[in-house]
Amino acid sequence: MGEIQRPGALYQQVAAEIRSGITAGEYKPGALLPSESQLIERYSVSRPTVRKAIDALRTEGLIEVIHGKGSYVRAVPAPAVSIERTITRSGETFRTGHHDWQQIEAPTVHRTSATATTGPLLGLPEGEALFAVDRLLSDPHTDTRALHRVLIPFATADQAEELAEAPDAEPEQIYALLTAAGHELTWDEIVSARMPLPDERDALRVPDATPILLASRLTRGTDRRPLLLEELRAGADRAQLAYHIAADSPRTLHAV
Repeated sequence: MGEIQRPGALYQQVAAEIRSGITAGEYKPGALLPSESQLIERYSVSRPTVRKAIDALRTEGLIEVIHGKGSYVRAVPAPAVSIERTITRSGETFRTGHHDWQQIEAPTVHRTSATATTGPLLGLPEGEALFAVDRLLSDPHTDTRALHRVLIPFATADQAEELAEAPDAEPEQIYALLTAAGHELTWDEIVSARMPLPDERDALRVPDATPILLASRLTRGTDRRPLLLEELRAGADRAQLAYHIAADSPRTLHAV
């Protein structure tokens, strides 16, 4: 390739050429890109232009810059762990798909408020007070990390004395308490992806320019009343979510 002739800012043109090379297989996953000097000569541009192009590609997650070594095309490995988003029941005992994950630190319990996102799911006005329980989990086989949060409305906690006294009970225990209180439980789940916040990136050890998966699970009781909301966050480079889908629920997917 010689001098570039694309529209747009010069660094964007350089980034587009390198991106095309990655897409076409000219630069394989894990391969070292040409040096800054080689790119300057190849595209007849300045060093600042090359650096801005490389930074743009790093932000996109296409390359990884290792100081002192150069820029490498990022490999996209298969997820290290598949998280079964299932709920099974044997008698009065419930079990979730991440039941065996280890807690890296003790859960933290604090009061928070319903937001513009969580409030509508729980049927609460924005600003309504809630219990929040945060856990940092680790898969014992792959060291994959996940952040787990449970949001418990005060009205839900009041329905089970044990829950009001110990909101940091495991989700499986909470399901059992709510069942004992007379609820027939069902679950709805929404999955989305977004870029992590700084504290999430540090806790999950997510590489730069890597999104996280967010699974929001709503537990419903009698008459489909919202009882509590769970959020599971994990790096999209490390985890994938797996579901069992039953044919008798064509419109709303319920965890089994």
